[in-house]
Amino acid sequence: MKSNQRWYRRHQLFNRSLHPSLSAWLFDVSSLTARIIELCGKNFSVRVLSQNWQAMTAEEAAAMSLRHVHAALVREVLLCCDNKPLVYARTIIPVTTLQGAQRLYANMGNRPLGAMLFADRTMRREAVQVSRLPAAHEANQYAATDEPVWGRRSVFRVAGKPLLVSEYFLPEILKLK
Repeated sequence: MKSNQRWYRRHQLFNRSLHPSLSAWLFDVSSLTARIIELCGKNFSVRVLSQNWQAMTAEEAAAMSLRHVHAALVREVLLCCDNKPLVYARTIIPVTTLQGAQRLYANMGNRPLGAMLFADRTMRREAVQVSRLPAAHEANQYAATDEPVWGRRSVFRVAGKPLLVSEYFLPEILKLK
């Protein structure tokens, strides 16, 4: 994915430019999957859009503090409630992360990554960064509106090995109560 996105830490944003309920989603450090399941129950689903090997961008590798690692498993999914897309998520899992016990992350199928990550006692999450999607970003096709789409990303470390998770909150998520 080629991107000219600029990522911000919370203190770099003017919170008044974000809808308050969107801000609550962006900066919640608990499991996004668990939060959506709590609101949707059995109507929650993961729709896998793609999962394949790709070269990481220099920016993605830098976000994970990686040098000399280029190949990654890239997984793109929609988190849905009643088959309505709420979140577009993109996960970058470097080939070096998928060794040993972490091989299981290569075979998730339609299981939610969040459930696996938050169940892993070795998991550590680094600081959340947020960004507004560029107009040309492929996730905009799932927004079904001209409203700006905001997302967040975090580097997670499992047994010290990184993976980069980006989650984009589609306007439909603000309708959840």
